[in-house]
Amino acid sequence: MSMSRDSDRIATARNPLFVPGHRPDRFDKALGSGADLVIIDLEDAVAAADKDRARDEASAWLGRSNRACVRINPPGTPWSEADLDMAAAHGCPVMVPKAEDAAVLADVVVRAEGRCALIPLIETALGVERAHELCATSGAVRAAFGNVDLAGQLGVAHDDHAALAYARSRLVLASAAAGMGPPLDGVTTAVRDTGALTADIAHARRLGFTGKLCVHPSQLRPVADGFAPSGAELRWARAVLDAGEAGEAVTTVDGRMVDKPVLDRARRMLASHPTIRAALNRGPGATG
Repeated sequence: MSMSRDSDRIATARNPLFVPGHRPDRFDKALGSGADLVIIDLEDAVAAADKDRARDEASAWLGRSNRACVRINPPGTPWSEADLDMAAAHGCPVMVPKAEDAAVLADVVVRAEGRCALIPLIETALGVERAHELCATSGAVRAAFGNVDLAGQLGVAHDDHAALAYARSRLVLASAAAGMGPPLDGVTTAVRDTGALTADIAHARRLGFTGKLCVHPSQLRPVADGFAPSGAELRWARAVLDAGEAGEAVTTVDGRMVDKPVLDRARRMLASHPTIRAALNRGPGATG
């Protein structure tokens, strides 16, 4: 798979799934789980004593024509360079944790010889403050939010929506300002609490996120569905687009003004739905 295809896949993913790098028995299962993207985790999920083995397991699996993203250990740690060398050898996407310095991120791009699409994982206070610089780094495709690590640094609960609302919004704004697509939200650690997952999805979506990192296969379907446009939203978007195609610069739909920014939002909403995208390209009325 080419880097451009990797980039497209990352940009549209709604439910990327982490799989521990020292558990190769789970790699194939993750690939067949329905996740939009599999992320082999060499960092937080792997103890220091298992880091080298996890890297070797990931390399062996990727060498059998499998495709996944790799979360390397943070730059500056004893394992980071070997992790990056391995990922670059396979030309696979790389998630860079503790991203907080654009120069370091740019160096990752150079070391990977431009073969690896990057996902900066922004999970420190400094990373949040520098979010625009990180998102604007050449080679960065989509940002992700690390709520657990950031909450630990700030001394707040990682599932407290209010405490992390500013950081989340800052990342959404930084992504848009850099011309990057909306970011991926952080994890819900309560894997069996469907209520918590549903609330986290609704909150993230309201703030402008369009996907969420997953830590268990049971989260995949709710996350995919939760970030998909609802039937009512799709009907609204189609009505707005139909009104716009009438040629008026400004019109109304359901009593609300429709102008170019509203039309643009409707187009993005329809284009984000995989079963509608092709029909939309065929012209007015094609979605039925």
